[in-house]
Amino acid sequence: MNINSVPIVSVVIPMFNVEKYISQSIRSVLSQSFHHFELILVDDGCSDNTLDVVNQFDDVRIRVISQRNRGLSGARNTGIDAARGIYVALLDADDYWAKDKLSKHVKHLNSHPRVGISYCPSLFVDEESNLLGIGQYPKLTDITKQHIFCRNPIGNGSAPVIRRSLLDEIGYYGEGKDKYRRMYFNETLRQSEDIELWTRIAISTTWLFEGIKQPLTYYRVNEGGLSANLEKQYASWKQAVKFNRHKDPVFFLKYYQLAKAYQLRYMARRAVQTQSRFDAVKLIHRALICDIRILLQEPSRTCITLIGAWLKLLPVKLFTKIEHLAMVYLGRKKLS
Repeated sequence: MNINSVPIVSVVIPMFNVEKYISQSIRSVLSQSFHHFELILVDDGCSDNTLDVVNQFDDVRIRVISQRNRGLSGARNTGIDAARGIYVALLDADDYWAKDKLSKHVKHLNSHPRVGISYCPSLFVDEESNLLGIGQYPKLTDITKQHIFCRNPIGNGSAPVIRRSLLDEIGYYGEGKDKYRRMYFNETLRQSEDIELWTRIAISTTWLFEGIKQPLTYYRVNEGGLSANLEKQYASWKQAVKFNRHKDPVFFLKYYQLAKAYQLRYMARRAVQTQSRFDAVKLIHRALICDIRILLQEPSRTCITLIGAWLKLLPVKLFTKIEHLAMVYLGRKKLS
């Protein structure tokens, strides 16, 4: 792509002290089979050697924007506001993409003009980029407002490619010292910012959400993320919901309990992956008490979470062996 030409896709990578991962993330973008993109790297107040790693790349498609630390939402907003492409692709700095990621999403969006957000399944990798045999395989078509609110089919922040026109439609200006700053993600949230944005789009616009079949995103599961305070996550999710309840009170009255149950089930799965031996059991039972529909709508996933929570009470070595065998089996089943 010529430095003066307008890119088709703007790729936004927020960076905050990610020297360990950023090289792989950048390389996965630069090696894309689709070449008409710009890569916007937002330095969100890095204090490690992230920028030294970035400066090793010599490519005219790369732009670096530095700012004081504003958090993930703030870094994404800065990158989106600077984007020149008709599509915006988000990539977290510790994740990376398959080489055909952009080409497949651009083709999907070009051929489906009513689709505002294109996403894909994601494969989980560990700290060393080894495949874990599991991933996120969301519903891809016929996505309703209920599904977006309750199940978040996009899954993670490195999966979506979004129309710029959609972002322009739902963007708003901040308040006080940020009154001239354009917001897309809610910068008051440090977690669940994705849920808030997808829900806002679903209830405020007519754009469709739709996925493509191939897993094209590699999502890194690290110990720091898995051991995050689960109750803090839950409180953040409830806060994210509050920002949109007034926009469609009838909708939230109908689906809030169900969405809360799914969130609790998700947290139970996270607890199974950590050393929270009793948290997983408590959370999955809270989910079932909150709304039994999660068992009726998704019996397999709910039962697997329930069984996994109780197995977590076994001796660690035995549980680890059972968990590994289950992950391998489920991964092969999904990919078959």
